[in-house]
Amino acid sequence: MAESQHAHRGYRYDHANRTCAHAYLMPAVLKILDAERDRRGGGSLPVFDVGCGNGYVPSELTRRGYLVRGIDASEDGISQAKRAYPDLDLQLGSAYDDLAARFGTFPVVISLEVVEHLYFPKKFAGQIAALLQPGGLAVITTPYNGYLKNLAIAVLGGFDRHATALWDHGHIKFWSIPTLTTLLADAGLQEIGFSRVGRTPALAKSVIATARKPS
Repeated sequence: MAESQHAHRGYRYDHANRTCAHAYLMPAVLKILDAERDRRGGGSLPVFDVGCGNGYVPSELTRRGYLVRGIDASEDGISQAKRAYPDLDLQLGSAYDDLAARFGTFPVVISLEVVEHLYFPKKFAGQIAALLQPGGLAVITTPYNGYLKNLAIAVLGGFDRHATALWDHGHIKFWSIPTLTTLLADAGLQEIGFSRVGRTPALAKSVIATARKPS
């Protein structure tokens, strides 16, 4: 679940298994997707994953009946995904590419823990909007940043770990609910909502944004 534009291999993956972030993200994301599928009358709902990483998320969604395609800029991630999940359509690609021209449009687009790694998040948000069909739903997650959480990190002396400069292709932008709202609204998305997952809401690990393209 990461995107990198400035290295040969990009964000590194050593396996195609579930990560610790999946444990708290997936139940909430699945609840959102299941509700959207029910809203649309059930069936095999197509989903596009921007930043599919090691393929674990597409594999889980496919197992639950979703029709998933995806891209990631990490050569290691796509390599691991193709070895572990050879039947999935997961390809090397960038969140800055013209993805709609390459893949078409979708009723649902997801991007989990990607936007914090990007130098050009406005380009990313524009591609998310372009990938969506009219009335389509975007589901975007990113580590949560809020006043009380950041205060706790500062009091505990944790910023060298939380915002480490030693992680190649790590987190370079730290999103709050207001800044993520602005990013999605500026891309033309509407009905923007948020939920927080992992720990208590004030100290949440991640925030999940949902937004819809106007019909």
